[in-house]
Amino acid sequence: MTPATQELLERRNRLLGPAYRLFYREPVHVVRGEGVWLYDAAGRKYLDMYNNVPHVGHCHPEVVAAMTEQARKLNTHTRYLHETVLDYAERLTAKLPGEIDVAMFSCTGTEANELALRIARTCTGGTGVVVTENAYHGNSQAISEITTEYNTPETRPPYVVTVPAPDVYRGPHRGDDAAERYASSVSAAIETLRRRDIQPAALVLDTIVSSDGVVSVPAGYLSRAAEIIREAGGMFIADEVQPGFARTGRYFWGFEADGVVPDIVTMGKPMGNGHPLAATATRTDVIERFASEVRYFNTFGGNPVSCAAGLAVLDVIEKEELQRNATQVGDYLLDGLARLSSRFAAIGDVRGSGFFIAVELVEDGDKRDPATDYADEVVNRLRANGVLTNTIGRDENVIKLRPPMVFGRADADYFLERFERVLGGPGTR
Repeated sequence: MTPATQELLERRNRLLGPAYRLFYREPVHVVRGEGVWLYDAAGRKYLDMYNNVPHVGHCHPEVVAAMTEQARKLNTHTRYLHETVLDYAERLTAKLPGEIDVAMFSCTGTEANELALRIARTCTGGTGVVVTENAYHGNSQAISEITTEYNTPETRPPYVVTVPAPDVYRGPHRGDDAAERYASSVSAAIETLRRRDIQPAALVLDTIVSSDGVVSVPAGYLSRAAEIIREAGGMFIADEVQPGFARTGRYFWGFEADGVVPDIVTMGKPMGNGHPLAATATRTDVIERFASEVRYFNTFGGNPVSCAAGLAVLDVIEKEELQRNATQVGDYLLDGLARLSSRFAAIGDVRGSGFFIAVELVEDGDKRDPATDYADEVVNRLRANGVLTNTIGRDENVIKLRPPMVFGRADADYFLERFERVLGGPGTR
């Protein structure tokens, strides 16, 4: 670590405190971004394989221009009439199933999920929430309680009950009936709530189950789980903050892979390519019921500059055919990773689609024991080789690959060459 970096680190720790965490043993001091690349203070470039906030690429000129033009004219809130927020709501809901026809705006995925919970609780009369065991949905007080990645059974309120992630690689159910067996755990969770005299309000799922390890969700699971929560009087909330906006390639939304229509859809950080923009979308009848009892306002949510950024992101996705790019280049990257898995025993599983891919590292291919320490070593070696990524999953042994949507074949080759170099380095397994 250079003296300048050390000084900056000490200043950060002094001013921001220990709650903030940095990536990597040797932090990266980024000063500029462009496309799929980040540049540090010394001018070294890093391939960004992890950051889904700049959805269509760091500092995309079309998004920057749209924000700048709108900021020169006006930026205010949604208690005035303004075309931009309406244009964006119209474009956004057109991307959703026909039943989902109303959007309410906020600034972060946390706020979007909190509003979704308020809507579900108001409309169902229940308070109980079912989530997966290692879920991440945000960091407000209400949402931190259902963010099971960061809390424990002892610290959770009684209205939060967890179910296993539908993991067919290391999870308890792996056969043809895995979807039904995992879905049955939702029924069990509802019974747990009822034994506590708590009425269920919602099942909240990140539809690619990313924080649990980007598991390969078995076909039929989302549909059956949604059916079960609805039969119990609750709602299905699809958290699309990470899988949404065509990231998985073949589908614009993660829930589409299972042919299910959620009651509420939440989305966030990729929407504005880094500018604060989030949304909670649902049906007209649901929002009318909510509005009859609750008023909603968000000072910054849906401001014209954020909505201009959101419109530009949708324009870029369509004009640059980034959904097709994610499908084609994502498949190319998966093929390359599959070839590496045949050579390196530490790669236990490669899964995902589009630009949301997981590489699970294991100690033993048969026992599938997590190689947590080795995964951390791989992440830090990749950083030293000019590639930024990180780990996820309950054992932090899954390398998550989530590059900007402008990621191309040459970028995939760059990553694969360095990943192979790292896997073949000291301590290779």
